[in-house]
Amino acid sequence: MTTSASLARMISAGRGLEPADLVIKNVRRLDIITGEIIETDIAIVADRIVGTHGTYEGHETIDGAGRYAVPGFIDTHLHIESSLVTPHEFDRCVLPHGVTTVICDPHEIANVLGAPGIRYFLDCAERTIMDIRVNLSSCVPATAFETAGARLEIDDLLPFGDHPKVIGLAEMMNFPGVINCDPDILKKLEAFQHRHMDGHAPLLSGMDLNAYLAAGIRTDHEATTAKEAREKLSKGMAILIREGSVSKDLDALAEILDENTSAFVALCTDDRNPLDIAEEGHLDSSIRRLIAHGCPVHHVYRAASHSAARIFGLKDRGHIAPGWRADIALLDSLDECLVSDVVSAGRIITSEIWATRQPVEPVGLNSMKAKPVEAAAFITAPNPDRNEVPVIGVKPGLILTFRESAALATTDTGLQPDTAADVIKLAVVERHGINGNIGRSFVTGFGLKRGAIASSVGHDSHNITVVGVTDEDMALAVNRLIEIGGGFAVACEGEILADLALPIAGLMSLEPFEIVTEHLEHLRTAAKALGCILPEPFLQVAFLALPVIPHLKMTDRGLFDVDAFDFV
Repeated sequence: MTTSASLARMISAGRGLEPADLVIKNVRRLDIITGEIIETDIAIVADRIVGTHGTYEGHETIDGAGRYAVPGFIDTHLHIESSLVTPHEFDRCVLPHGVTTVICDPHEIANVLGAPGIRYFLDCAERTIMDIRVNLSSCVPATAFETAGARLEIDDLLPFGDHPKVIGLAEMMNFPGVINCDPDILKKLEAFQHRHMDGHAPLLSGMDLNAYLAAGIRTDHEATTAKEAREKLSKGMAILIREGSVSKDLDALAEILDENTSAFVALCTDDRNPLDIAEEGHLDSSIRRLIAHGCPVHHVYRAASHSAARIFGLKDRGHIAPGWRADIALLDSLDECLVSDVVSAGRIITSEIWATRQPVEPVGLNSMKAKPVEAAAFITAPNPDRNEVPVIGVKPGLILTFRESAALATTDTGLQPDTAADVIKLAVVERHGINGNIGRSFVTGFGLKRGAIASSVGHDSHNITVVGVTDEDMALAVNRLIEIGGGFAVACEGEILADLALPIAGLMSLEPFEIVTEHLEHLRTAAKALGCILPEPFLQVAFLALPVIPHLKMTDRGLFDVDAFDFV
Protein backbone atom coordinates (compact mmCIF):
# COMPACT_ATOMS: atom_id res chain seq x y z
CA MET A 1 0.00 0.00 0.00
CA THR A 2 1.31 3.43 -0.97
CA THR A 3 1.15 5.87 1.96
CA SER A 4 2.11 9.51 2.42
CA ALA A 5 5.32 8.40 4.07
CA SER A 6 6.26 6.02 1.25
CA LEU A 7 5.41 8.67 -1.34
CA ALA A 8 7.66 11.14 0.45
CA ARG A 9 10.50 8.62 0.35
CA MET A 10 9.94 8.00 -3.37
CA ILE A 11 9.96 11.70 -4.11
CA SER A 12 13.13 12.32 -2.07
CA ALA A 13 14.92 9.40 -3.70
CA GLY A 14 13.82 10.64 -7.11
CA ARG A 15 15.49 13.99 -6.35
CA GLY A 16 18.62 12.17 -5.25
CA LEU A 17 18.30 13.41 -1.67
CA GLU A 18 18.36 9.91 -0.19
CA PRO A 19 19.38 6.46 -1.45
CA ALA A 20 16.89 4.43 -3.43
CA ASP A 21 16.14 0.84 -2.44
CA LEU A 22 17.62 -0.49 -5.68
CA VAL A 23 19.62 1.17 -8.43
CA ILE A 24 20.40 -0.40 -11.79
CA LYS A 25 23.57 1.37 -12.89
CA ASN A 26 25.20 1.73 -16.27
CA VAL A 27 22.33 0.60 -18.48
CA ARG A 28 21.12 1.68 -21.90
CA ARG A 29 17.43 2.50 -21.56
CA LEU A 30 15.24 2.01 -24.63
CA ASP A 31 12.57 4.69 -24.85
CA ILE A 32 9.62 2.76 -26.27
CA ILE A 33 7.96 6.07 -27.22
CA THR A 34 10.74 7.73 -29.24
CA GLY A 35 13.17 4.88 -29.86
CA GLU A 36 15.99 6.83 -28.21
CA ILE A 37 18.63 4.82 -26.32
CA ILE A 38 20.29 6.66 -23.45
CA GLU A 39 22.82 5.57 -20.84
CA THR A 40 21.42 6.12 -17.35
CA ASP A 41 20.86 4.78 -13.87
CA ILE A 42 17.41 3.52 -12.93
CA ALA A 43 16.40 4.16 -9.31
CA ILE A 44 13.68 2.11 -7.62
CA VAL A 45 11.87 2.50 -4.30
CA ALA A 46 9.55 -0.35 -3.26
CA ASP A 47 7.78 -1.40 -6.46
CA ARG A 48 8.15 1.93 -8.28
CA ILE A 49 10.72 3.52 -10.54
CA VAL A 50 11.63 6.92 -9.06
CA GLY A 51 14.46 8.09 -11.27
CA THR A 52 15.99 7.83 -14.74
CA HIS A 53 18.22 10.10 -16.84
CA GLY A 54 20.57 10.64 -13.92
CA THR A 55 23.04 9.15 -11.48
CA TYR A 56 21.71 7.54 -8.28
CA GLU A 57 22.87 5.72 -5.18
CA GLY A 58 21.00 2.83 -3.64
CA HIS A 59 21.01 0.42 -0.74
CA GLU A 60 21.36 -2.31 -3.37
CA THR A 61 22.77 -2.00 -6.86
CA ILE A 62 22.79 -4.04 -10.04
CA ASP A 63 25.60 -3.48 -12.52
CA GLY A 64 23.86 -3.09 -15.83
CA ALA A 65 27.22 -3.55 -17.59
CA GLY A 66 25.99 -1.69 -20.63
CA ARG A 67 22.96 -3.92 -21.12
CA TYR A 68 19.65 -2.66 -22.48
CA ALA A 69 16.73 -1.93 -20.17
CA VAL A 70 13.20 -2.41 -21.54
CA PRO A 71 9.81 -2.57 -19.81
CA GLY A 72 8.72 -6.01 -18.60
CA PHE A 73 6.65 -7.92 -21.14
CA ILE A 74 2.90 -8.48 -20.88
CA ASP A 75 1.26 -11.61 -22.28
CA THR A 76 -2.21 -10.30 -23.04
CA HIS A 77 -4.08 -13.57 -23.47
CA LEU A 78 -3.33 -17.09 -22.33
CA HIS A 79 -4.70 -20.05 -20.42
CA ILE A 80 -2.08 -20.97 -17.84
CA GLU A 81 -3.64 -24.43 -17.64
CA SER A 82 -2.44 -25.09 -21.18
CA SER A 83 1.14 -24.64 -20.05
CA LEU A 84 0.37 -27.95 -18.26
CA VAL A 85 1.79 -26.67 -14.95
CA THR A 86 0.36 -24.83 -11.96
CA PRO A 87 0.38 -21.02 -11.83
CA HIS A 88 3.29 -21.21 -9.37
CA GLU A 89 5.35 -23.30 -11.78
CA PHE A 90 4.32 -21.12 -14.71
CA ASP A 91 5.58 -18.14 -12.71
CA ARG A 92 8.94 -19.83 -12.18
CA CYS A 93 9.15 -20.93 -15.83
CA VAL A 94 8.19 -17.71 -17.61
CA LEU A 95 9.22 -14.76 -15.44
CA PRO A 96 12.95 -15.26 -16.23
CA HIS A 97 12.01 -14.67 -19.89
CA GLY A 98 11.05 -11.09 -19.02
CA VAL A 99 7.29 -11.67 -18.78
CA THR A 100 6.29 -9.71 -15.68
CA THR A 101 2.52 -9.58 -16.27
CA VAL A 102 0.13 -12.10 -17.78
CA ILE A 103 -3.59 -11.75 -18.41
CA CYS A 104 -5.14 -15.16 -18.14
CA ASP A 105 -8.56 -16.67 -18.69
CA PRO A 106 -9.03 -19.70 -16.40
CA HIS A 107 -11.52 -20.96 -18.94
CA GLU A 108 -10.10 -24.48 -19.10
CA ILE A 109 -10.27 -25.26 -15.39
CA ALA A 110 -13.62 -23.45 -15.18
CA ASN A 111 -15.09 -25.81 -17.79
CA VAL A 112 -14.06 -28.74 -15.61
CA LEU A 113 -14.65 -27.42 -12.07
CA GLY A 114 -16.72 -24.24 -12.43
CA ALA A 115 -16.34 -21.42 -9.92
CA PRO A 116 -13.87 -23.33 -7.67
CA GLY A 117 -11.46 -23.41 -10.61
CA ILE A 118 -11.58 -19.62 -10.90
CA ARG A 119 -11.12 -19.28 -7.14
CA TYR A 120 -8.00 -21.49 -7.33
CA PHE A 121 -6.47 -19.21 -9.95
CA LEU A 122 -7.25 -16.06 -7.99
CA ASP A 123 -5.71 -17.61 -4.88
CA CYS A 124 -2.57 -18.43 -6.87
CA ALA A 125 -2.49 -14.95 -8.44
CA GLU A 126 -2.30 -13.40 -4.97
CA ARG A 127 0.89 -15.37 -4.23
CA THR A 128 2.96 -15.46 -7.43
CA ILE A 129 5.92 -13.15 -8.05
CA MET A 130 4.79 -12.18 -11.56
CA ASP A 131 1.56 -10.24 -11.71
CA ILE A 132 -1.16 -12.62 -12.86
CA ARG A 133 -4.36 -10.82 -13.83
CA VAL A 134 -7.60 -12.66 -14.57
CA ASN A 135 -10.41 -12.14 -17.02
CA LEU A 136 -13.52 -14.00 -15.90
CA SER A 137 -14.50 -16.87 -18.17
CA SER A 138 -17.44 -15.83 -20.31
CA CYS A 139 -18.37 -19.09 -22.02
CA VAL A 140 -18.68 -22.08 -19.69
CA PRO A 141 -19.63 -24.22 -21.48
CA ALA A 142 -18.35 -22.69 -24.70
CA THR A 143 -21.35 -24.03 -26.64
CA ALA A 144 -24.37 -26.23 -26.11
CA PHE A 145 -22.91 -28.80 -28.51
CA GLU A 146 -20.56 -30.56 -26.09
CA THR A 147 -20.62 -31.88 -22.53
CA ALA A 148 -18.71 -29.75 -20.05
CA GLY A 149 -18.13 -30.38 -16.38
CA ALA A 150 -19.63 -27.09 -15.25
CA ARG A 151 -21.84 -24.15 -16.17
CA LEU A 152 -21.20 -20.52 -15.21
CA GLU A 153 -23.95 -17.93 -15.53
CA ILE A 154 -23.59 -14.24 -14.78
CA ASP A 155 -24.59 -14.76 -11.14
CA ASP A 156 -21.65 -17.17 -10.78
CA LEU A 157 -19.19 -14.59 -12.15
CA LEU A 158 -20.31 -11.47 -10.31
CA PRO A 159 -18.96 -12.53 -6.87
CA PHE A 160 -15.45 -12.40 -8.39
CA GLY A 161 -15.96 -9.03 -10.06
CA ASP A 162 -14.40 -6.91 -7.31
CA HIS A 163 -11.35 -9.08 -6.78
CA PRO A 164 -8.23 -6.89 -7.23
CA LYS A 165 -6.73 -9.34 -9.73
CA VAL A 166 -9.80 -9.31 -12.01
CA ILE A 167 -9.73 -7.08 -15.10
CA GLY A 168 -12.99 -7.88 -16.84
CA LEU A 169 -14.74 -10.46 -19.03
CA ALA A 170 -12.67 -13.06 -20.86
CA GLU A 171 -12.85 -13.95 -24.53
CA MET A 172 -16.43 -13.96 -25.76
CA MET A 173 -16.16 -17.06 -27.93
CA ASN A 174 -19.85 -17.45 -28.59
CA PHE A 175 -19.90 -14.82 -31.32
CA PRO A 176 -23.09 -16.28 -32.86
CA GLY A 177 -24.71 -15.78 -29.44
CA VAL A 178 -23.57 -12.16 -29.44
CA ILE A 179 -24.73 -11.20 -32.91
CA ASN A 180 -28.03 -13.07 -32.47
CA CYS A 181 -28.67 -11.46 -29.05
CA ASP A 182 -28.78 -14.61 -26.94
CA PRO A 183 -30.40 -13.53 -23.64
CA ASP A 184 -27.82 -15.22 -21.39
CA ILE A 185 -24.94 -13.72 -23.39
CA LEU A 186 -26.54 -10.28 -23.22
CA LYS A 187 -26.69 -10.51 -19.41
CA LYS A 188 -22.93 -11.10 -19.26
CA LEU A 189 -22.22 -8.29 -21.71
CA GLU A 190 -24.49 -5.93 -19.80
CA ALA A 191 -22.72 -6.61 -16.51
CA PHE A 192 -19.29 -5.75 -17.97
CA GLN A 193 -20.18 -2.74 -20.14
CA HIS A 194 -17.89 -0.46 -18.15
CA ARG A 195 -14.99 -2.92 -17.93
CA HIS A 196 -12.74 -4.64 -20.40
CA MET A 197 -14.33 -7.33 -22.56
CA ASP A 198 -12.03 -9.63 -24.51
CA GLY A 199 -12.95 -10.77 -27.99
CA HIS A 200 -12.68 -14.04 -29.88
CA ALA A 201 -13.99 -13.72 -33.42
CA PRO A 202 -12.16 -15.92 -35.95
CA LEU A 203 -12.89 -14.92 -39.58
CA LEU A 204 -15.75 -12.62 -38.51
CA SER A 205 -16.08 -9.66 -40.88
CA GLY A 206 -18.44 -7.19 -42.46
CA MET A 207 -21.74 -6.39 -40.79
CA ASP A 208 -21.47 -9.36 -38.43
CA LEU A 209 -18.18 -7.98 -37.12
CA ASN A 210 -19.85 -4.60 -36.66
CA ALA A 211 -22.61 -6.25 -34.64
CA TYR A 212 -20.09 -8.09 -32.47
CA LEU A 213 -18.15 -4.91 -31.74
CA ALA A 214 -21.32 -2.94 -31.03
CA ALA A 215 -21.53 -4.97 -27.80
CA GLY A 216 -18.41 -3.16 -26.53
CA ILE A 217 -15.84 -5.90 -27.18
CA ARG A 218 -12.39 -4.45 -27.77
CA THR A 219 -9.72 -7.06 -28.56
CA ASP A 220 -9.12 -10.08 -30.76
CA HIS A 221 -6.39 -12.73 -30.75
CA GLU A 222 -7.93 -14.94 -33.46
CA ALA A 223 -6.86 -13.04 -36.60
CA THR A 224 -4.85 -15.37 -38.83
CA THR A 225 -4.25 -13.11 -41.86
CA ALA A 226 -3.13 -9.50 -42.23
CA LYS A 227 -6.31 -8.72 -44.16
CA GLU A 228 -8.48 -9.95 -41.30
CA ALA A 229 -6.39 -8.04 -38.76
CA ARG A 230 -6.51 -4.80 -40.73
CA GLU A 231 -10.30 -4.87 -40.97
CA LYS A 232 -10.52 -5.40 -37.22
CA LEU A 233 -8.02 -2.60 -36.56
CA SER A 234 -9.99 -0.27 -38.82
CA LYS A 235 -13.09 -0.99 -36.75
CA GLY A 236 -11.43 -0.17 -33.45
CA MET A 237 -10.28 -3.59 -32.28
CA ALA A 238 -6.87 -4.05 -30.73
CA ILE A 239 -5.08 -6.99 -32.33
CA LEU A 240 -3.16 -9.42 -30.14
CA ILE A 241 -0.55 -11.16 -32.29
CA ARG A 242 -0.60 -14.78 -31.16
CA GLU A 243 2.28 -17.23 -31.29
CA GLY A 244 1.79 -20.34 -29.19
CA SER A 245 2.60 -24.02 -29.34
CA VAL A 246 -0.14 -24.71 -31.88
CA SER A 247 -1.57 -21.37 -33.02
CA LYS A 248 1.23 -19.71 -34.94
CA ASP A 249 0.00 -16.46 -36.46
CA LEU A 250 3.06 -14.22 -36.09
CA ASP A 251 4.50 -14.73 -39.57
CA ALA A 252 1.16 -13.89 -41.16
CA LEU A 253 0.54 -10.84 -38.95
CA ALA A 254 4.02 -9.31 -38.61
CA GLU A 255 3.37 -6.86 -41.44
CA ILE A 256 0.60 -5.12 -39.49
CA LEU A 257 2.96 -3.98 -36.70
CA ASP A 258 4.47 -0.62 -37.61
CA GLU A 259 4.77 2.93 -36.35
CA ASN A 260 1.10 3.62 -37.19
CA THR A 261 -0.41 0.61 -35.46
CA SER A 262 1.85 -0.29 -32.53
CA ALA A 263 -0.35 1.55 -30.02
CA PHE A 264 -3.18 -0.79 -30.99
CA VAL A 265 -1.25 -4.07 -31.23
CA ALA A 266 -0.05 -6.33 -28.42
CA LEU A 267 1.39 -9.84 -28.12
CA CYS A 268 0.04 -13.07 -26.66
CA THR A 269 0.83 -16.77 -26.59
CA ASP A 270 -2.62 -18.23 -25.81
CA ASP A 271 -1.14 -21.69 -25.29
CA ARG A 272 2.58 -22.49 -24.98
CA ASN A 273 3.96 -25.54 -23.19
CA PRO A 274 7.20 -25.79 -21.16
CA LEU A 275 9.03 -27.74 -23.86
CA ASP A 276 8.46 -25.00 -26.43
CA ILE A 277 9.39 -22.39 -23.83
CA ALA A 278 12.63 -24.24 -23.10
CA GLU A 279 13.48 -24.55 -26.81
CA GLU A 280 12.24 -21.21 -28.15
CA GLY A 281 11.35 -18.89 -25.29
CA HIS A 282 8.10 -17.11 -24.51
CA LEU A 283 7.24 -13.55 -25.54
CA ASP A 284 10.98 -12.97 -25.95
CA SER A 285 10.77 -15.37 -28.91
CA SER A 286 7.92 -13.40 -30.47
CA ILE A 287 9.81 -10.13 -30.01
CA ARG A 288 13.00 -11.34 -31.69
CA ARG A 289 11.03 -12.82 -34.59
CA LEU A 290 9.01 -9.64 -35.16
CA ILE A 291 12.24 -7.64 -35.23
CA ALA A 292 13.67 -10.17 -37.72
CA HIS A 293 10.60 -9.54 -39.87
CA GLY A 294 11.65 -5.89 -40.06
CA CYS A 295 9.17 -4.41 -37.57
CA PRO A 296 10.58 -1.22 -35.97
CA VAL A 297 12.46 -2.25 -32.83
CA HIS A 298 11.02 0.19 -30.31
CA HIS A 299 7.52 -0.34 -31.68
CA VAL A 300 7.86 -4.09 -31.08
CA TYR A 301 8.91 -3.46 -27.48
CA ARG A 302 6.08 -0.92 -27.16
CA ALA A 303 3.54 -3.52 -28.30
CA ALA A 304 5.00 -6.03 -25.82
CA SER A 305 4.61 -3.65 -22.89
CA HIS A 306 3.13 -0.15 -23.02
CA SER A 307 0.46 -0.86 -25.65
CA ALA A 308 -0.54 -4.08 -23.91
CA ALA A 309 -0.93 -2.24 -20.61
CA ARG A 310 -3.01 0.55 -22.14
CA ILE A 311 -5.30 -1.84 -24.01
CA PHE A 312 -6.15 -3.70 -20.80
CA GLY A 313 -6.36 -0.69 -18.51
CA LEU A 314 -3.17 -1.37 -16.53
CA LYS A 315 -2.15 2.26 -16.17
CA ASP A 316 0.84 1.79 -13.89
CA ARG A 317 3.21 -0.21 -16.12
CA GLY A 318 4.76 -0.56 -19.56
CA HIS A 319 7.34 2.24 -19.39
CA ILE A 320 10.72 2.79 -17.75
CA ALA A 321 10.14 6.23 -16.28
CA PRO A 322 9.65 7.82 -12.84
CA GLY A 323 6.31 6.93 -11.26
CA TRP A 324 5.87 3.69 -13.20
CA ARG A 325 5.85 0.15 -11.82
CA ALA A 326 9.37 -1.30 -11.68
CA ASP A 327 8.94 -4.17 -14.14
CA ILE A 328 12.16 -4.29 -16.15
CA ALA A 329 13.95 -6.75 -18.40
CA LEU A 330 17.71 -6.37 -18.88
CA LEU A 331 18.86 -7.58 -22.28
CA ASP A 332 22.26 -8.57 -23.61
CA SER A 333 20.96 -7.92 -27.12
CA LEU A 334 18.08 -5.70 -28.18
CA ASP A 335 17.54 -7.29 -31.60
CA GLU A 336 17.79 -10.84 -30.23
CA CYS A 337 15.84 -10.03 -27.03
CA LEU A 338 18.31 -11.97 -24.90
CA VAL A 339 17.02 -11.57 -21.34
CA SER A 340 19.72 -11.86 -18.66
CA ASP A 341 18.05 -10.29 -15.61
CA VAL A 342 14.51 -9.38 -14.60
CA VAL A 343 13.11 -6.97 -12.02
CA SER A 344 9.46 -7.59 -11.08
CA ALA A 345 7.69 -4.98 -8.94
CA GLY A 346 11.08 -3.76 -7.76
CA ARG A 347 12.43 -7.23 -6.87
CA ILE A 348 15.43 -8.81 -8.55
CA ILE A 349 14.47 -12.28 -9.76
CA THR A 350 16.86 -14.82 -8.28
CA SER A 351 16.50 -18.52 -7.57
CA GLU A 352 15.87 -17.71 -3.90
CA ILE A 353 12.77 -15.65 -4.56
CA TRP A 354 10.55 -18.65 -5.36
CA ALA A 355 10.75 -19.92 -1.78
CA THR A 356 9.09 -16.72 -0.56
CA ARG A 357 5.74 -17.66 -2.14
CA GLN A 358 2.96 -19.26 -0.12
CA PRO A 359 1.69 -22.52 -1.69
CA VAL A 360 -1.90 -23.11 -2.80
CA GLU A 361 -3.56 -26.49 -2.37
CA PRO A 362 -4.33 -28.16 -5.74
CA VAL A 363 -7.94 -28.68 -6.79
CA GLY A 364 -9.79 -31.09 -9.06
CA LEU A 365 -7.71 -34.15 -8.25
CA ASN A 366 -10.77 -36.40 -8.71
CA SER A 367 -12.22 -34.78 -11.81
CA MET A 368 -11.64 -37.76 -14.15
CA LYS A 369 -14.97 -39.59 -13.99
CA ALA A 370 -14.97 -41.51 -17.27
CA LYS A 371 -15.33 -45.29 -17.08
CA PRO A 372 -12.83 -47.58 -18.85
CA VAL A 373 -13.67 -48.33 -22.47
CA GLU A 374 -13.38 -51.38 -24.72
CA ALA A 375 -11.98 -51.33 -28.24
CA ALA A 376 -15.51 -51.86 -29.58
CA ALA A 377 -16.40 -48.37 -28.32
CA PHE A 378 -14.55 -46.92 -31.31
CA ILE A 379 -16.28 -48.90 -34.06
CA THR A 380 -17.62 -46.38 -36.57
CA ALA A 381 -20.61 -47.53 -38.60
CA PRO A 382 -20.84 -46.52 -42.28
CA ASN A 383 -23.55 -44.21 -43.54
CA PRO A 384 -25.68 -46.18 -46.04
CA ASP A 385 -26.68 -42.97 -47.81
CA ARG A 386 -23.18 -41.85 -48.85
CA ASN A 387 -19.98 -43.42 -50.14
CA GLU A 388 -17.64 -40.84 -48.64
CA VAL A 389 -17.36 -39.63 -45.06
CA PRO A 390 -16.47 -36.13 -43.87
CA VAL A 391 -12.94 -35.86 -42.48
CA ILE A 392 -11.41 -33.14 -40.32
CA GLY A 393 -8.33 -31.67 -41.99
CA VAL A 394 -5.48 -30.52 -39.72
CA LYS A 395 -2.62 -28.22 -40.73
CA PRO A 396 0.47 -27.51 -38.61
CA GLY A 397 0.41 -24.17 -36.80
CA LEU A 398 -3.34 -23.65 -37.12
CA ILE A 399 -6.22 -24.40 -34.79
CA LEU A 400 -8.47 -23.75 -37.76
CA THR A 401 -9.45 -27.10 -39.24
CA PHE A 402 -10.83 -27.88 -42.66
CA ARG A 403 -13.60 -30.04 -44.10
CA GLU A 404 -12.37 -32.83 -46.31
CA SER A 405 -13.77 -36.20 -47.30
CA ALA A 406 -12.59 -39.76 -47.89
CA ALA A 407 -13.93 -43.03 -49.24
CA LEU A 408 -13.09 -45.63 -46.60
CA ALA A 409 -13.24 -49.40 -46.63
CA THR A 410 -15.81 -51.18 -44.44
CA THR A 411 -15.35 -54.45 -42.56
CA ASP A 412 -17.35 -56.22 -39.87
CA THR A 413 -15.85 -53.68 -37.43
CA GLY A 414 -17.12 -50.68 -39.36
CA LEU A 415 -15.29 -48.00 -41.31
CA GLN A 416 -11.52 -48.47 -41.42
CA PRO A 417 -8.69 -45.94 -41.35
CA ASP A 418 -6.63 -45.44 -44.50
CA THR A 419 -3.06 -44.76 -43.41
CA ALA A 420 -1.90 -44.56 -47.04
CA ALA A 421 -4.17 -41.55 -47.44
CA ASP A 422 -3.35 -40.28 -43.91
CA VAL A 423 -6.91 -40.79 -42.64
CA ILE A 424 -7.14 -42.14 -39.10
CA LYS A 425 -9.83 -42.47 -36.46
CA LEU A 426 -10.84 -39.71 -34.08
CA ALA A 427 -13.06 -39.98 -31.00
CA VAL A 428 -14.10 -37.76 -28.09
CA VAL A 429 -14.99 -39.55 -24.84
CA GLU A 430 -17.09 -37.66 -22.28
CA ARG A 431 -15.15 -37.71 -19.02
CA HIS A 432 -17.18 -35.68 -16.51
CA GLY A 433 -19.41 -38.61 -15.53
CA ILE A 434 -22.52 -36.99 -16.97
CA ASN A 435 -23.68 -39.10 -19.92
CA GLY A 436 -20.87 -41.37 -21.18
CA ASN A 437 -21.07 -40.01 -24.74
CA ILE A 438 -18.53 -41.01 -27.37
CA GLY A 439 -18.35 -39.07 -30.63
CA ARG A 440 -16.56 -40.78 -33.53
CA SER A 441 -15.17 -39.56 -36.83
CA PHE A 442 -11.96 -39.36 -38.89
CA VAL A 443 -9.07 -36.91 -39.21
CA THR A 444 -6.23 -36.27 -41.63
CA GLY A 445 -2.95 -34.42 -41.16
CA PHE A 446 -1.32 -36.38 -38.33
CA GLY A 447 0.58 -38.87 -40.46
CA LEU A 448 0.13 -41.74 -37.99
CA LYS A 449 0.93 -45.18 -39.39
CA ARG A 450 0.18 -47.08 -36.20
CA GLY A 451 -0.82 -46.62 -32.56
CA ALA A 452 -2.87 -43.89 -30.88
CA ILE A 453 -2.48 -40.53 -29.10
CA ALA A 454 -4.91 -39.46 -26.36
CA SER A 455 -5.34 -36.22 -24.40
CA SER A 456 -7.63 -35.07 -21.60
CA VAL A 457 -6.72 -31.51 -22.59
CA GLY A 458 -9.52 -31.01 -25.08
CA HIS A 459 -10.60 -27.42 -25.55
CA ASP A 460 -12.96 -26.26 -24.32
CA SER A 461 -14.88 -28.87 -22.37
CA HIS A 462 -11.83 -31.09 -21.79
CA ASN A 463 -13.25 -34.45 -22.55
CA ILE A 464 -10.78 -37.13 -23.68
CA THR A 465 -9.81 -36.77 -27.33
CA VAL A 466 -8.05 -39.68 -29.01
CA VAL A 467 -6.71 -40.25 -32.53
CA GLY A 468 -5.44 -43.58 -33.72
CA VAL A 469 -5.06 -46.35 -36.25
CA THR A 470 -6.49 -49.25 -34.23
CA ASP A 471 -9.43 -49.40 -31.85
CA GLU A 472 -7.36 -51.43 -29.39
CA ASP A 473 -4.62 -48.83 -29.06
CA MET A 474 -7.19 -46.04 -28.83
CA ALA A 475 -8.87 -47.83 -25.91
CA LEU A 476 -5.50 -48.46 -24.25
CA ALA A 477 -4.53 -44.78 -24.46
CA VAL A 478 -7.90 -43.58 -23.15
CA ASN A 479 -7.86 -46.03 -20.25
CA ARG A 480 -4.35 -44.92 -19.30
CA LEU A 481 -5.61 -41.35 -18.95
CA ILE A 482 -8.50 -42.52 -16.80
CA GLU A 483 -6.01 -44.40 -14.61
CA ILE A 484 -3.66 -41.43 -14.06
CA GLY A 485 -6.35 -38.79 -13.64
CA GLY A 486 -5.86 -37.16 -17.03
CA GLY A 487 -2.96 -36.08 -19.21
CA PHE A 488 -1.38 -37.31 -22.43
CA ALA A 489 -0.65 -40.87 -23.56
CA VAL A 490 0.87 -42.57 -26.59
CA ALA A 491 0.00 -46.24 -27.17
CA CYS A 492 1.15 -48.73 -29.77
CA GLU A 493 0.54 -52.45 -30.21
CA GLY A 494 -0.77 -52.95 -26.70
CA GLU A 495 1.92 -50.91 -24.92
CA ILE A 496 2.00 -47.39 -23.44
CA LEU A 497 5.09 -45.78 -24.98
CA ALA A 498 4.92 -42.49 -23.07
CA ASP A 499 2.58 -40.53 -20.87
CA LEU A 500 2.24 -37.43 -18.71
CA ALA A 501 -0.11 -37.27 -15.72
CA LEU A 502 -2.11 -34.04 -15.37
CA PRO A 503 -4.19 -34.75 -12.26
CA ILE A 504 -5.19 -31.14 -11.45
CA ALA A 505 -8.56 -31.10 -13.26
CA GLY A 506 -7.02 -33.34 -15.92
CA LEU A 507 -5.13 -30.26 -17.11
CA MET A 508 -2.08 -29.53 -14.95
CA SER A 509 0.81 -31.47 -13.47
CA LEU A 510 1.85 -31.56 -9.84
CA GLU A 511 5.48 -31.73 -10.98
CA PRO A 512 8.03 -28.93 -11.56
CA PHE A 513 8.08 -27.57 -15.09
CA GLU A 514 11.47 -29.20 -15.74
CA ILE A 515 9.95 -32.67 -15.17
CA VAL A 516 6.99 -31.81 -17.39
CA THR A 517 9.44 -30.74 -20.10
CA GLU A 518 11.18 -34.14 -19.91
CA HIS A 519 7.86 -35.96 -20.23
CA LEU A 520 6.91 -33.82 -23.22
CA GLU A 521 10.19 -34.71 -24.92
CA HIS A 522 9.43 -38.42 -24.43
CA LEU A 523 5.88 -37.96 -25.70
CA ARG A 524 7.04 -36.07 -28.77
CA THR A 525 9.58 -38.82 -29.55
CA ALA A 526 6.93 -41.52 -29.08
CA ALA A 527 4.48 -39.71 -31.37
CA LYS A 528 7.14 -39.32 -34.03
CA ALA A 529 7.83 -43.07 -33.82
CA LEU A 530 4.19 -43.65 -34.81
CA GLY A 531 4.79 -41.58 -37.95
CA CYS A 532 3.32 -38.33 -36.61
CA ILE A 533 4.36 -35.36 -38.76
CA LEU A 534 2.98 -32.58 -36.56
CA PRO A 535 5.56 -30.68 -34.48
CA GLU A 536 3.13 -30.34 -31.54
CA PRO A 537 0.62 -33.21 -31.83
CA PHE A 538 -0.77 -33.13 -28.28
CA LEU A 539 -2.15 -29.61 -28.24
CA GLN A 540 -3.20 -30.15 -31.86
CA VAL A 541 -5.29 -33.08 -30.58
CA ALA A 542 -6.66 -30.79 -27.87
CA PHE A 543 -8.03 -28.31 -30.41
CA LEU A 544 -9.86 -30.93 -32.48
CA ALA A 545 -12.72 -30.68 -29.98
CA LEU A 546 -13.03 -26.86 -30.01
CA PRO A 547 -16.40 -26.10 -31.66
CA VAL A 548 -15.99 -22.33 -31.72
CA ILE A 549 -13.08 -22.36 -34.19
CA PRO A 550 -13.89 -23.03 -37.89
CA HIS A 551 -14.46 -25.18 -39.74
CA LEU A 552 -15.07 -28.81 -38.72
CA LYS A 553 -14.67 -30.09 -35.15
CA MET A 554 -15.47 -33.13 -33.05
CA THR A 555 -17.29 -33.19 -29.72
CA ASP A 556 -18.59 -36.01 -27.53
CA ARG A 557 -21.96 -35.47 -29.22
CA GLY A 558 -20.71 -35.82 -32.79
CA LEU A 559 -19.10 -34.13 -35.77
CA PHE A 560 -19.75 -30.38 -35.69
CA ASP A 561 -19.84 -27.87 -38.56
CA VAL A 562 -18.75 -24.57 -37.01
CA ASP A 563 -19.75 -22.53 -40.06
CA ALA A 564 -23.32 -23.82 -39.90
CA PHE A 565 -23.09 -23.98 -36.08
CA ASP A 566 -24.77 -27.36 -36.12
CA PHE A 567 -23.94 -31.04 -36.28
CA VAL A 568 -23.07 -32.61 -39.60
